[in-house]
Amino acid sequence: MGPLFLPKYWRRGERVNRIMLANWGYQDGSGKYFITIDTEKCNGCGKCVEACPQNVLEVGEDPTDPLRDEPVAFVREEHRRKLRFTCSPCKTYLTAQRGSESTRPDPEVLARELKNLPCIAACERDAITHSW
Repeated sequence: MGPLFLPKYWRRGERVNRIMLANWGYQDGSGKYFITIDTEKCNGCGKCVEACPQNVLEVGEDPTDPLRDEPVAFVREEHRRKLRFTCSPCKTYLTAQRGSESTRPDPEVLARELKNLPCIAACERDAITHSW
């Protein structure tokens, strides 16, 4: 299954900037489980791959843009439909609360904890986010 690919545009003065977001993951009755890579920010350095203890990410040819010259990070095929479980060892803030949407921490706590995830913390360009 490929990513949900969402191009977004915003204006800054007279120049139009493009933001390309590749959402890797799935949604089921328990919630939305996506890792989003901003392919305009990602330079394919591989630091997120090295930081991920679950080996979820890889760097290579952009599956969403085969004409792109630079490599980009993306979620490995075998992890795309089980991110909730594969990433759970890093998400102790959810594991401690059983990970359900109804028991999620306050938004401030969630934002702080997300920034501390190994893959997100390793990305110097802020190209990676998680939806849960």
